[in-house]
Amino acid sequence: MNILFIMYDQLRFDYLSCAGHPHLKTPNFDRVAAKGVRFTNAYVQSTICGASRMSFYTGRYVSSHGAAWNGFPLRVGEQTLGDHLRRAGMECWLLGKTHMKADAEGMARLGLSPDSEIGARQSECGFDTWIRDDGLWGSGPDGFYDEKRSPYNEFLKSKGYPSDNPWADFANAGVDDEGNKATGWMYNNADKPANIREEDSETPWLTRQTIDFMNQAKAMGKGPWCAHVSFIKPHWPYIVPAPYHNMFNESHVPSPVRDDCERDDPQPVYGAYMENKIAKAFQRDDVRNKVIPAYMGLIKQCDDQLGVLLDHLEETGQMKDTMIVLTSDHGDYLGDHWLGEKDLFHDQSVKVPMIIFDPRSSADATRGTTIDALVEAIDLVPTFVEAAGGKVAKNILEGRSLVPLLNGETPDWREVAISEFDYSPTPQGLKLGLEPNDCRLFMVFDGRYKMMHAMGGFRPMLFDLQTDPDELHDLAKDDAHDVIFDQMYAHLAHWGRRNAQRVTKSDEDIVNMRGKSLRKGILPFLIDGTEVPDELLVSYSGPAPQRYTKD
Repeated sequence: MNILFIMYDQLRFDYLSCAGHPHLKTPNFDRVAAKGVRFTNAYVQSTICGASRMSFYTGRYVSSHGAAWNGFPLRVGEQTLGDHLRRAGMECWLLGKTHMKADAEGMARLGLSPDSEIGARQSECGFDTWIRDDGLWGSGPDGFYDEKRSPYNEFLKSKGYPSDNPWADFANAGVDDEGNKATGWMYNNADKPANIREEDSETPWLTRQTIDFMNQAKAMGKGPWCAHVSFIKPHWPYIVPAPYHNMFNESHVPSPVRDDCERDDPQPVYGAYMENKIAKAFQRDDVRNKVIPAYMGLIKQCDDQLGVLLDHLEETGQMKDTMIVLTSDHGDYLGDHWLGEKDLFHDQSVKVPMIIFDPRSSADATRGTTIDALVEAIDLVPTFVEAAGGKVAKNILEGRSLVPLLNGETPDWREVAISEFDYSPTPQGLKLGLEPNDCRLFMVFDGRYKMMHAMGGFRPMLFDLQTDPDELHDLAKDDAHDVIFDQMYAHLAHWGRRNAQRVTKSDEDIVNMRGKSLRKGILPFLIDGTEVPDELLVSYSGPAPQRYTKD
């Protein structure tokens, strides 16, 4: 069985028709959900791209792998999805984005050349690379944001787009009434069509790359394989080519989920985020009325291209042998809770779509169902390892395989979902006067209560999603919930005591070590030898071979 692991960047859990969106129809996401399982309580381990993805790829919490922000290197030697799958006999390929930065210093210290096979994999988050493009090719006075070569930009040049950076000049820019570039970096331009042929835009381009990969794998008899197909969209810049640019309008923009009570004595970190420029922009109706229709258009294009992939699998007979996983690295506030972007732990940000189709007959009982168990992003690596017939390295992987849930079983499951956010590089940390180590937030969610714990001496936040599903009323503003706080902090403390760093020895290894030193002649702490079997004393008994002592 092959695995098609598709990630969409910044896709909200509720912007799919199978999740109840009233206007946005996503028949191909729905098509996978009808064949498989949609997990309705899936949470990422961080709400920033890089940290979240490193948890997806390592199967470990952020404080375990350490890559807590965009551009923080994933330390050399951290095992990833590719490492685990190759041990199970499955290739693991990347197509698209990882947002991973290699630990160049660590590689140099160990003498690992980026040109070697192991060095290349260390540089690419453990993947073999079909094509990598992280998708943000902005440029300014100090050069490009991403200094690597962009395969997508090279493709656009080959198609005749006259620019040194056609990503910026065409794929993510429109044209204003005077014939000038209308950059997608500006929200005012979100209603304009991107100045590019639709088939040349980012999402169709990566779809074709994926079909090319599957075709060559099939032709060469390669497999089994896992292909991580990582689309940059619907991540900003919020601009989309025709005909998707005007499929939706402000009549399709929902009222923001927010209330004035949220701005009354807010938790200080939350208050600082409500005052940043992103939040200020999305607090404006004119911004939301332009951006959200474009965001919906980007999702609609993603859904159409997903249909192209699904049709290809059907036409080539590969659907019956391919597990399909659809998810996102985090959501997008879009003005809800007075915020833009992601960052904090309201569901709009930390909850993601998670749809899995398992073609095996063992999963027949759950087809077309939803499961509300608390699922974490780190669950995918052990799921894939089990699906590949491998042994899950529980001393390394902190997630849990979803295969039992896909098979309709009811295993003992986690009581809480955990997410972490390190905002030390942000203006908010500076505004609050914090040292980097205090710029950390933790979410604990037990399916009803969601608590945010803040380092730095700030008070927490608490929501009861049973009585307040929109997370508008912070119960931590009064002192009437001590029992709930005690429970949530007990969960956080239990999680904090996890054994996350003993990755070189499994429990099975340790059990097998017990008593082995005795049988190899290490016999400390004996009084007269009667404490151990005689066979262990054979080497230390009998006549002395030579006597050097005197009476």
